[in-house]
Amino acid sequence: MKKIFFNLCIACSLALTALAQESAQTKKPATLRFDFGGGEVAEGFIGVTASTGYSETLGYGFEDGAKIIETVRTPKKKKNIDALNYDFITSEDDTPFRFSVQLPEGNYKVTVTLGDKEGTSKTTVRAETRRLMLESATTNKGEIRKESFNVNIRTPKLSAGNTIKLDSHEWDAKTGTIKTLTWDNKLTIQFHDERPCVCAIEIEPLDDVITVFVIGDSTVTDQRSAGTWAQYLPRWFKNNVVIANHAESGQTLKGFRFQRRWDKVMESVKEGDYLFIQLGTNDEKKKGHDPMWPADDHAGDWIRTHSDAETDYIWELAIMAVEARRHGVIPVIVSPMSKFDRKNLVPTHVMDAYGKNASKAAELAQCAFIDLWGMSIDIINAVGEDALHVYSDGTHTNDYGGYLYSLCIAKGIKENGLELANYLVDDLIDINPKNPTPRYSDFTVPIEKRVAPRRKGTTSMEFAAEGLAPGQRFPGDTQGEAEYRAAQKAKQRK
Repeated sequence: MKKIFFNLCIACSLALTALAQESAQTKKPATLRFDFGGGEVAEGFIGVTASTGYSETLGYGFEDGAKIIETVRTPKKKKNIDALNYDFITSEDDTPFRFSVQLPEGNYKVTVTLGDKEGTSKTTVRAETRRLMLESATTNKGEIRKESFNVNIRTPKLSAGNTIKLDSHEWDAKTGTIKTLTWDNKLTIQFHDERPCVCAIEIEPLDDVITVFVIGDSTVTDQRSAGTWAQYLPRWFKNNVVIANHAESGQTLKGFRFQRRWDKVMESVKEGDYLFIQLGTNDEKKKGHDPMWPADDHAGDWIRTHSDAETDYIWELAIMAVEARRHGVIPVIVSPMSKFDRKNLVPTHVMDAYGKNASKAAELAQCAFIDLWGMSIDIINAVGEDALHVYSDGTHTNDYGGYLYSLCIAKGIKENGLELANYLVDDLIDINPKNPTPRYSDFTVPIEKRVAPRRKGTTSMEFAAEGLAPGQRFPGDTQGEAEYRAAQKAKQRK
């Protein structure tokens, strides 16, 4: 009896400890302020030097992968020292560097202080898995500039102790660890460009902000080395809006529910939020390898994933939109973008039925509709050989393509008369899909350089989309361009 009572006490103690830990994790965090550089630390800030590496114990710091450099500018009159602005962090050879902070899931406002008291700076900021937040923020010599943006972070946890089912892109079953910045327990910010100079970062939790939730597949998800429209969408919104991109590679309408990803979104929304739905790229598949499942878990179980374009695709899509509206959320259906024939530089017809029928689902649900399928066809036809830089392979966009298609989404928001249009930035590019700008030669968003050429035997998806800056080429050229050149030569021989 005593043993039973003892075990019961232990169990209760563990349960209370778990509840306390969960409460601590969900408690609204205080504003965090970090002063970068090796100089005097500003009052109320946490000092961060070049040697401050991230650790779970510390809870913040620089991620591995770049050589961090700290610089201190000492003024002639020491009484005029501004501890926050006279020192900064940059990286050797202006390579991208990342700073992470351990935080509970939620929305956060991030304010970065940029510039050099004795030089110029140019900084592009991305967050989490390469979401574009700030494009080429430039400061003149001696100028210090503050910029703010909003970031959504999340974990796989659901209410009642459940979790969503992560796939092999996101979860390492052998080690039991998260493989992506999308689902980890921290906020990660990346700095990149010709000369990024970061003086400080301030992070504060956000409550009163419109969250735009996005669900979709690999053509929408936050890609690690490519670019989708949802990754570039944050660039076009003011501080009243935050983007929460829940899209994931391999996803379908049915699979999104089966893996409880839909439950995660519905638990996270509040009245007045938006939900953008773009699915269909994988819904048409009913044979071969199903990338959504690990090899031993429902692989090839197509009844769980396939939706016929003329029937259940329309119904499933409409039902999602209606269900979102019942939660007080404003649904927007986005048609899947066209696939691309790299040999002949033309759109393919693989997605035609899904592209057309997405509008029927929107009509059935009586919700807003953005025809990305039609706009993507116009862009492919308009840009000629630049389409090789719009797409990284026959399915997925490169960074340049993600940038253009994010402008198409912004265009759709305006054309639908959504209130969300009131929060688009003033410098939004008004894109014309039949004559889009910027052209590739004018696209200046910095892209992480690929360190090695494509290995023989590597699939296009593995190689994909590690986008090139304008004028750059991988050794041996990209596969898409090589195939196109070969096709043109074959035509000439005939």
